[in-house]
Amino acid sequence: MGDRRTATFFCISDTDSTYNFLVALAFSQMFNLLCERADNVHGGRLPHHVRVLWDEAANTGQVPNLEKLVAVIRSREISLCLLYQQLAQCKAIYDKNAETILGNMDSVLFLGGREASTIKEISENWLGKATISMQTEGRSRGQSESYSQNTQRLGRELMTPSELATMPGDRCILQLRGLPPFYSKKYDLKQHPNYRFTAEADKVKNAFDLDRLIDRRRRPGMNEECEVYEVSVPDEALTDEDEDILNYDDLDDPDAFV
Repeated sequence: MGDRRTATFFCISDTDSTYNFLVALAFSQMFNLLCERADNVHGGRLPHHVRVLWDEAANTGQVPNLEKLVAVIRSREISLCLLYQQLAQCKAIYDKNAETILGNMDSVLFLGGREASTIKEISENWLGKATISMQTEGRSRGQSESYSQNTQRLGRELMTPSELATMPGDRCILQLRGLPPFYSKKYDLKQHPNYRFTAEADKVKNAFDLDRLIDRRRRPGMNEECEVYEVSVPDEALTDEDEDILNYDDLDDPDAFV
């Protein structure tokens, strides 16, 4: 990555978080290694821009020193896109450092939601207020009838939390650094010229089959060098789950236990 055009995918379970920490470690090592390579090999900037699309960022757990990394990776031709269901997820994982992480983002895209703290943050801090004119009229009747009309200027939220919570599903709000927020239509991905190459367009032809790539029945060759490790575990230290893992016969039948 960074030296040539390539794509790397980290696929994790959305229901089992047992091995999610491995992805967090991989991201941490990736950022550090790319920055070191940019500085030591390419004079401070990678020849090919690396764009990290981090979907379901809340499920991968905390990446060490992410608040520092987001501030320095841009100058090395590395960009980071964090995707959260709501801002509260980022604050729950990174606590006080969440403000630093979000503050280093040049753009923020709100696709819709109903979480209270998120829409309040957007309404008050992203969008701000607009000036509106309010006209009031008064009329009194009696022996001498009177009529009054007053016009005054007031500040009103550009969009209130209730308006954000009920925002149409085909709309989004984009906040770019140094520019007013944009209230725009979402792009229809099906109109993209390369949509026909996706698995959604043709699952039979375009879907990636991981099982074809991984040979679970592979055995080392006769002349292949291997490292063998011996592990001794007391019987009383094993749980039922450990027994299942140790008895799993992956070579003969991936779907069977010995």
